[in-house]
Amino acid sequence: MYSLGEIRVGHVVEIEGVPFLVTSAVHAKQARGAGVLKTKIKNLLNGSVIPKTFQGNDKLKPADVGYIKAQYLYKDAEGYQFLHNETFEQFAISEDVVGEDFVFMVEGRDYDIQQFDENPISINFPVNMVFKIIETPPGVKGDTAQGGTKPAKLENGLTVLVPLFVDTEENVRVDTRTRQYLERVQK
Repeated sequence: MYSLGEIRVGHVVEIEGVPFLVTSAVHAKQARGAGVLKTKIKNLLNGSVIPKTFQGNDKLKPADVGYIKAQYLYKDAEGYQFLHNETFEQFAISEDVVGEDFVFMVEGRDYDIQQFDENPISINFPVNMVFKIIETPPGVKGDTAQGGTKPAKLENGLTVLVPLFVDTEENVRVDTRTRQYLERVQK
């Protein structure tokens, strides 16, 4: 159990059976009163962020959260099928957990899966990934890196804005957090 003085940003605590990530923590002492901890906590099951104040002698239970490496296999009616890299057990992650990030799922690739009580609750994607452009308007002679942008459809279905000099069949690096073009990549 954590006492209030031990809670820091980044700790994952369990409140009423739900894991929460502490995103902000401010310790305060009131005159003649016990200390309080004002926090902002993120629900790791649904992503909501709420403010929460804890009083004096409150104790918080560390959440049983961990990571495993698993290889993405395919998608079927049950959800996204993965193979645990150590136990070789196959398991499914529902579409609700993956959400709109399904565009970053590449068959045969390993991902870090966050678990709570041995149930998958989220997937940590690499910060950036490389994809091939399958469709974009042609570049024009004289276009430079300082010019404008144009839409480009990637092999994963995502459309990003790329510089005018980038063409179809080229590979580009995309930031998975912002879904923006980073650079052209030679493979």
